[in-house]
Amino acid sequence: MMQSLVIAPQWIGDAVMTEPLLRRLQARGERLTVGALPWVAPVYRAMPQVAEVIDFPFQHGGLQFRARRQLARTLRGRFDCAYVLPNSAKSALLPFLAGIPRRVGYQGEARVVLLTHRLRNPPKGQRPPMVAFYSALSGDTDVAHDRPQLQLPAAQADAVLQARGLARGGYHVFAPGAEFGPSKRWPPEHYAALAAELALPVLLLGSGKEQALCAQIADAANARVPGRCVNLAGGTALADAFALIAGARSVVSNDSGLMHVAAAFGVPQVAVYGSTSPEHTPPLNDRAAVLWLKRDPGYQPPLDCAPCFERECPLGHTRCMADLAPARVLAALA
Repeated sequence: MMQSLVIAPQWIGDAVMTEPLLRRLQARGERLTVGALPWVAPVYRAMPQVAEVIDFPFQHGGLQFRARRQLARTLRGRFDCAYVLPNSAKSALLPFLAGIPRRVGYQGEARVVLLTHRLRNPPKGQRPPMVAFYSALSGDTDVAHDRPQLQLPAAQADAVLQARGLARGGYHVFAPGAEFGPSKRWPPEHYAALAAELALPVLLLGSGKEQALCAQIADAANARVPGRCVNLAGGTALADAFALIAGARSVVSNDSGLMHVAAAFGVPQVAVYGSTSPEHTPPLNDRAAVLWLKRDPGYQPPLDCAPCFERECPLGHTRCMADLAPARVLAALA
């Protein structure tokens, strides 16, 4: 059996998009070990086709050559093939230093020596959807219809819910953050208004950076309906957050990593878009509703500025998000 090492992307959403590739590789007989940064590793532990996950001891940013060389020594002789999913030179350095004979990835930045099998980078503006982009590394051509799937053992998921006194389908989840920046975030007052209209409790999930944002939403919603929202941002392990998402009645989010997690668990969801485009990174879920004012012919004046893909609104109004009323999301949930 071929032993393969997969170098994972650094963002949760991108990691979810790699699942169809790993499913293809495992189906043709490769034993998969994934090397991932600690905040991404739980994604791969929710993929049954992954035999082993190695938590990389690297920090975000910087080459960290010494740490990569030390880890490479421990991996030498273990693998026949490496799939390098990020496009950076440093991500290809570890398989090269480990002497893995076959190293596959996109040409990327200065990786002619580091990779043995290189795919051409798509022309700027013509990059395919992320699932197809990653799945193409398998060498297969029919990759257009793959959909990511995540799974948790039922006992593991039930234990997380029981610890919080929750029942499957007995609550909603909101993921109001977005790592990229504020232009991707539906306003907190809209999330609070929506929560107040729902009949079930709402759990707010996010990173430690989003704790204050979620606290603002919880305070506003609970002022209308006491006890409606519970703020779990920054206080929940990612694996536990996955269990809470998988057991939810529905998930409401911006275009974010947790949006893709909800899609991969097949949870009913509403995804709110503004400065980014669902034409490139939609939630791949038959039970997802996507709301984007850019697509709404009745919205006036037209949003000629969207999608801008900027971290902050260049025009200072964020109409693409602010003008999407909570009632629209409530109707989509119904």
